[in-house]
Amino acid sequence: MDILQLRCFLAAADEMHFGRAAKSLDMLPASLGRHIKLLEDRFEARLFLRTTRSVSLTEAGQAILEDARALVAQADRFEERLRGMRRSDSPLLKVGAIDSAANGLMPQLIQLMRVHHPEIEIQLIEQKTIHLLPKILSGSIDIAFCRPPDIRDPKIQFQTLFYESAVVALPDDHPLSGRSMLSIQDLSNAPLIVPDRRSRPHSHDLTIKLFTDAGLGARIAQVAEEKHTIVNLVATGAGLAIVPRWVSRIAVSGVAFVPLSVPDGFTRNKLVLAAAWARGARDPRRDAFLAVLAQNLAEIESSA
Repeated sequence: MDILQLRCFLAAADEMHFGRAAKSLDMLPASLGRHIKLLEDRFEARLFLRTTRSVSLTEAGQAILEDARALVAQADRFEERLRGMRRSDSPLLKVGAIDSAANGLMPQLIQLMRVHHPEIEIQLIEQKTIHLLPKILSGSIDIAFCRPPDIRDPKIQFQTLFYESAVVALPDDHPLSGRSMLSIQDLSNAPLIVPDRRSRPHSHDLTIKLFTDAGLGARIAQVAEEKHTIVNLVATGAGLAIVPRWVSRIAVSGVAFVPLSVPDGFTRNKLVLAAAWARGARDPRRDAFLAVLAQNLAEIESSA
């Protein structure tokens, strides 16, 4: 039995809306629908009646609902037991991090941990938020630094750390490169290099929302996935890019970085960096890690 298929079934049964159910699991509606279809094929029965206006459980769906809840709860308990066994036997703390945290936060934090807790070994796993959150639930990582999704899984605890600063990457001979601060209005009509939304929705939406809030349209010239690629495209004159401040550490000849004024509110929330871990899971190594972070957060934030 595939537990993910059962989780998809329960989410759809609770929400009675495939779109909202998919968001609650941080996946695409098409993926959720595919998992439910596989479950229906396994049972050789339809579980939902769907129209353009409503979703409802069939008789078969109602019949398996409580058993599905019990199976998923049992799987959660089993995973938690395995996490506890591994934590008790190993000094290894597995830390997931998006690129911003891996480059701007983790180098300082690992150094501090070596001073305060040399007995704890840290393994860093750099991935996108969409891949890190399921790893928290499965127990394959102990804590993650990520962008919290708009709809949060109640089984994951999120703790906001700080809001990252945004900068504009532009050719060093650009007329705006000598400014001490830029606004979105300064970038109107400028060709932009933006991240691919499928893989980096937060970074993509940040750029688009900044322009929308200013009553402007974003003129997208190039789409790229990795920050290094984006900065190298800026160096060729392909366009400008809005990136987190840590990207200014990437040494690429011909590129300047100028701070960007970002207003408070929803758009600024796209720059939030949070710690995330399994809610209710006991882990003294993780707690020691968080304590060192809390004691040094102000200093880390100022340089991240």
